[in-house]
Amino acid sequence: MEKGTCGGSVIHLFITWFLSYFAGYIVSPALTDVTMSAVCPGRDECSLAIYLSSIQQAVIGLGMAWFTPLIGNLSDQYGRKALLTLPVTAAIIPLAILAYSRATNFFYAYFAFRTVTDMVGFASINCLALAFLADNTRADKRASAFGILSGVSTAAFVCATVSARFLPETQTFQVGAIVSIASAVYMRIFLKDTKLEKDGEHLPLLSQTNVDHQDVESSKQVQNSEKIPSVLDIVSLFRDRKIVSQAAVVVFFSSLVDCGMQYSILYYLKARFHFNKDQFADVFLIGSLAGTVSLLFVMPLLVEAIGAEKLLSFSLLYGFISWGIYSLSWSPWVPYALALSFFFTYLPGPCIRSIVSKQVGSHEQGKVQGCISGISSLTAVVAPLVFSPLTALFLSEQAPFYYPGFSILCIGSMNVSCLNLNFCN
Repeated sequence: MEKGTCGGSVIHLFITWFLSYFAGYIVSPALTDVTMSAVCPGRDECSLAIYLSSIQQAVIGLGMAWFTPLIGNLSDQYGRKALLTLPVTAAIIPLAILAYSRATNFFYAYFAFRTVTDMVGFASINCLALAFLADNTRADKRASAFGILSGVSTAAFVCATVSARFLPETQTFQVGAIVSIASAVYMRIFLKDTKLEKDGEHLPLLSQTNVDHQDVESSKQVQNSEKIPSVLDIVSLFRDRKIVSQAAVVVFFSSLVDCGMQYSILYYLKARFHFNKDQFADVFLIGSLAGTVSLLFVMPLLVEAIGAEKLLSFSLLYGFISWGIYSLSWSPWVPYALALSFFFTYLPGPCIRSIVSKQVGSHEQGKVQGCISGISSLTAVVAPLVFSPLTALFLSEQAPFYYPGFSILCIGSMNVSCLNLNFCN
């Protein structure tokens, strides 16, 4: 693959990624209100809505934990584009349902289809995009490339949130469905397939100094011997590579934070300060703007200066402190002010993915990114079981003591669980 072609392929990936995430993000600020209207009309606090969302999240997590390693491994065999088509296309269906109607029956249809499509595609899109970048980026540049990919998603979040802030609820879902269709069409037309060749000669930009020759040869043997990873195969991947196993621990706990906050924050702000769609959008916008600047402009400089490993530790500690302060929010303006402080909380993901990517050969990129994504997906099962009852309890009148943000503090503390790990060979 020539350098010019590679660059063009990466740009097309970024555009596909932007459109896909824009379609999902533009409806996010309205989903809480839609859920509450369908499940508990006329109420600002509803434990049933919290538990329903948590059950969906847990089911999706179980599905992703199984499907993502499989899809990632199959992409090593059949190419990234072929496997990417499935989740990008499936994402159209639930958005189209709510674009047609937000009535209770249509909400439950959306709920069912969203559960199924996210099981197959939510984490798969991420792991396939990361594997695609690893195919087309030198090992020493992957941390920056992964950061830019995350920056593109936060930029999509900014644009989608601004759009959601000014669009009526009906048009929000219609625009989301149209953009989702555009993402699938654009990918099929412009994204160059990067089906991996067994000889590896199509990767001249891969830095061989960062990949052990024995690892490359073993990865070829795995590829030739079986196309679907067994449980023992996945266990062996983590057992034989210490850094990959340590990365799995970090991914689990950092993803537990992200997953736990995903719904807890929304219901916390809804019950504590009576936030609505527009206020959710404002808070999201401020935080995502900070994240976009951090990922696109600050992270490449910091990675070059201190390395991905030190930046990972710093960002985990920073996240714990930020969420601790967030849990003490005493006025509606506090979440707006704190959103500006989430400057480094977006960095752990790209850092840990780049560390993992350097530990395997070219024919295992899809497999290892899929396995890491699968571990991340398990938190979608754990987080609802642990944190949803905690959130519902401390937002209710039956709380053992008054601390509405107690669940936020507990979730944020997961960031400090792996600060003592050493990512050195």
